[in-house]
Amino acid sequence: MDRDRSHFLLLNIGHFLDHLFTLVFATVAALVLYREWGIGYADLLAYATPGFFAFGLFSLPAGWLADKWSRDGMMCVFFVGIGLAAIATGFAQSALQIGIGLFVIGMFAAIYHPVGLAIVTMKWKNTGMRIAVNGVWGNLGVAGAALITGFLIDNGGWRMAFVLPGLFSIVMGGLYLALRRDSIRADRQAPKAAAGAAEENASPAYRALLIRVSAIVFLTTAVSSIIFQSTTFALPKIFDERLQGLATDLSAWMDRVPGTGQGDVATVIGALAFITFAVASIAQLVVGGTLDRFGPRRVFMTVAIIQLIFFSVMPGLTDGIALAVALGFMIGAFGQIPINDYMIGKTASGAYRARIYGVRYVVSFTVLALSLPLIAFVYQNWGFDTLFRILAGAAVVILAAVTILPRRLPEAETAAVAAE
Repeated sequence: MDRDRSHFLLLNIGHFLDHLFTLVFATVAALVLYREWGIGYADLLAYATPGFFAFGLFSLPAGWLADKWSRDGMMCVFFVGIGLAAIATGFAQSALQIGIGLFVIGMFAAIYHPVGLAIVTMKWKNTGMRIAVNGVWGNLGVAGAALITGFLIDNGGWRMAFVLPGLFSIVMGGLYLALRRDSIRADRQAPKAAAGAAEENASPAYRALLIRVSAIVFLTTAVSSIIFQSTTFALPKIFDERLQGLATDLSAWMDRVPGTGQGDVATVIGALAFITFAVASIAQLVVGGTLDRFGPRRVFMTVAIIQLIFFSVMPGLTDGIALAVALGFMIGAFGQIPINDYMIGKTASGAYRARIYGVRYVVSFTVLALSLPLIAFVYQNWGFDTLFRILAGAAVVILAAVTILPRRLPEAETAAVAAE
């Protein structure tokens, strides 16, 4: 494998780990800690909230440091820092300690999106597909959190779900440093070029169009984040409640396989979540392949309609049909992910790109953090059916916003006015 492919692979592994670390606790809380520590599921979510605030809040300084210092250097900090934080969290003895550990994990997790995506969109062509492939790896991290944690709960305890990926991340950080050492050294020595001349000399029509696109990007980012957080964080608990009959049947079937049995229901629930996440992640490849061809407006509208349909029919469903409908709304939730990143990559100036991605993820992950109290409040008072109806309403908001998106985007490189 050449150095270019190795670099892209490590960036993809980083995205996998980024989402895995931020969602390990979701499965741990849903399946173990509420019993082991005697704390209700809704109360446990409060300890994860600061970590998601950190996930968003530190995205902007991470992007600023990457632009000023070195993007590859910041990626090394990400791998090693989040690995050490995860290992420390695995030794937590109380809810407060695990909350502190999740906050530090969130600080280092904030590095990836503004930095990794800036590298992906600047270094390679076929932006839509590259973002989509990178996004699939992130989705597999979401899925892996449920699968790996569920397996380790049954076979080694929840603490190993933090410690083992932490060790792996540190190793990946060492490999990244070995691969990109020369680039980091060059970044430290090279002066940073001035940026933004195209935007400063752009026509008023171009500026107006850019503001319009930016407003839509940040609005849909915020609303999409509610959908993403509610589906990815709560899915293990949704499956724990809605798929018990299916999980019990599958566990009984697995009893004929050596080393498995009905005591492994947590593994089955984790596996079903993993399969749902993994299959749904294919939607990103489809979206990535169509963005460059059809533009974000038509693609985004299609994704929003898919979300609206499946969230609307989910209330009251259980077992097999609930699993099928959950797959449908996860296809919509994952399919939307690369669209805003694609639009930023097309419209943002290269020298400012990491910082703009930082702002995008401040918005995104701040909303992610605020969504946790929403999930807890709705679940505790009305259950998940009401949450599904709220998410259907969020899909309507996205659909309405996307209808005013221009058919072609204004591009930073040319500062050309996009046609309606």
